Amino acid sequence: MGSTNANNETVAEIPEWIRVFKDGTVERPLDFPIVPPTLNTGLSSKDITISHHPPKPISARIYLPNITNSQTKKLPIYVYFHGGGFFFESAFSKLFNDHFLKLVPQANIIVVSVEYRLAPEHPLPAAYDDCWDALKWVASHSTKDTTPNNTESWLTEHGDFNRVFIGGDSAGANIVHNILSFRVGPEPLPGDVQILGSILAHPYFYGSEPVGSEPVTGLEQNFFNLVWKLVYPSAPGGIDNPFINPLGAGAPSLAELACSRMLVCVAEKDGLRDRGVWYYEAVKKSGWKGEIQLFEEKDEDHVYHLLKPALNQDSHKADALIKLMASFLVN
Repeated sequence: MGSTNANNETVAEIPEWIRVFKDGTVERPLDFPIVPPTLNTGLSSKDITISHHPPKPISARIYLPNITNSQTKKLPIYVYFHGGGFFFESAFSKLFNDHFLKLVPQANIIVVSVEYRLAPEHPLPAAYDDCWDALKWVASHSTKDTTPNNTESWLTEHGDFNRVFIGGDSAGANIVHNILSFRVGPEPLPGDVQILGSILAHPYFYGSEPVGSEPVTGLEQNFFNLVWKLVYPSAPGGIDNPFINPLGAGAPSLAELACSRMLVCVAEKDGLRDRGVWYYEAVKKSGWKGEIQLFEEKDEDHVYHLLKPALNQDSHKADALIKLMASFLVN
């Protein structure tokens, strides 16, 4: 969290979430603490650098389940993009580290959890660019053309590049959609790696026309609209830009989503619940040839499957969703 200065003018703010000062200082009061990688029962993790290019290197935390000496079968690879509205949280925070301590041993997968640049210091499309570069870096390990930057042994020795998945929560789920629609189709991944499946948990989509039970007035002060203005102030079309509105003007056809399977998760009390269902139904009607599944949890709110374990709150529903995700990633 940045330090405050009584004489420093606030130039942008979403109360309780973020405050931006004139000198460039940014406060993010809801960030979970950063925690180190771990050697844990069931897995190992470490932090790696993907790109050294300015203005900021792209890094990640990579997780590997316990490997026995007799194990020869390669493991699915899950590239993950964290949530946080594009403006807070980290792949290295307790929130996501705790999640993968549960998921990785259950699914027996390799996870690459990407640390991308955050707004407002780095407005969109910076996060989209970083996540796409990270995915290309992972895929580059499938080829024999090695460079000093694609020699991560956990991927080359244990990764199954015929079973590559991408996933994310909230803003991270938004990134998943945009990679599948704007990136993978027009530009093949290194080694012609294909995305087998994707998980979109409580995806952050929105638009000017209300969906379901969304309010019909007050869009200008709507939280999701305020976030979008903060993270992508120059977005053509504003809240109907196709990056945030998958059915907005100029959006690619959902029929061309570049994966074979998709799991969309929503929560009954989440303000983004109706958008997630709307997206699921739009994909089903689009003519897309893949298999799509919708999972909804009753009486739960946004990213409960992350928050409750990280806050040490007992939640069998969180455990159930993590189990479902694990099953999706291995079947």
